[in-house]
Amino acid sequence: MASLRIADIYRPKSTDLEAVRPSITNVKHLSSYNWIESRTPTIAVPGCPPLWSPPRSSKKVDKDSGLIYVAQNAARYPESPLEPLFRSLYIENPSYDICAVDLITDRNNLRKLLAFINPSLSKHELKPFTIEVEVTNDTAIFCRAETKAIDFIKPNEFKGYGHEFEKAFTTSQIAGSTGHHRIISYDFGGLKLIVRYETDAYIELPEPQGQVESENGDLLNMMGKLTLAQTDNPSDIPSKTKLGTRRQGKHVPVHSILEIKTRVLHKPIGMQEVLPQLWVSQTTNLVRAYHKGGVFYPPDVEDATLEINNWEKVHANDLQMLVLLIKDIIKVVRENDGSAVIKHDGRKNHLEVWTRDGSRMLPVDLYSKFHHESKSTQAIESDSRK
Repeated sequence: MASLRIADIYRPKSTDLEAVRPSITNVKHLSSYNWIESRTPTIAVPGCPPLWSPPRSSKKVDKDSGLIYVAQNAARYPESPLEPLFRSLYIENPSYDICAVDLITDRNNLRKLLAFINPSLSKHELKPFTIEVEVTNDTAIFCRAETKAIDFIKPNEFKGYGHEFEKAFTTSQIAGSTGHHRIISYDFGGLKLIVRYETDAYIELPEPQGQVESENGDLLNMMGKLTLAQTDNPSDIPSKTKLGTRRQGKHVPVHSILEIKTRVLHKPIGMQEVLPQLWVSQTTNLVRAYHKGGVFYPPDVEDATLEINNWEKVHANDLQMLVLLIKDIIKVVRENDGSAVIKHDGRKNHLEVWTRDGSRMLPVDLYSKFHHESKSTQAIESDSRK
């Protein structure tokens, strides 16, 4: 059946900044995993990002070439790019209440919606994008959709040094790993979000005073110092899934995660360029590495905490509109059978909502997690008892 356009969603209007200043609070690490090079789709849980381990002197790096992942989850597991998020979540938190969550999404989707609200927040001009959406009970899922999940850089092409720089300045902690993904939760503008994102590396830092990063903070910190032997536990994986999992790696706390950016020396990377990305994933450590003819000098690790907090305050209006936009998307999709595709052509001031064809986003067994008593039902019953 052909896809049909069913609605348009316009940019929300500006709000009273004195009354509403949305901010990210209650950040918690939930789970993580690495994709493993294997004949069948396989993830290692909790996995581990590469360790930041720069050389002490300048180093010549080859230009990027060959296979590059644009969206690795879709490339490695096109049947259900979001399934690894849920499998790792329930391996590490078997009793997690997904019904308490309003939105589950990749960081990339939130960045695209932010750029739609304020195109100046995009490093380049606003480009067309597509987001697939499902709503089950009171929980929405935004699935990243790209025109291509991989790229191939030919020998005569030049697309920078970023991937080769990461190989040269970090040390892999998981054999056969091709990427580390993390899942965090936080509260934002009255919504509870779960956000997945890929990270470049981690740094070894002392534990901050008084910081608790999960409901099991102390246990998590102790586990972070332990490396788990590689083991397979069939009970972790439903028999109907094609996704293999193995327990391997160690827990790395949120405050150790590192984002890496590279560029030629005469074109400085402005902090404002990267702050939207850092804000969405609450990544406070940043490396801006510069090269001259592929020669990189050892860069410093910057603490971007203050800049992230200031950016959030300055862009309070954009962020409030983001909250309203997310709520509008969820409402429209819920009213249209709970499944739709959000499209933007890169030019217009509205999003188009189209019917979504094809199979559901997740395996059947995972939908049972959403079928507990819904938040709205609980609220109604609570009000009736008052």
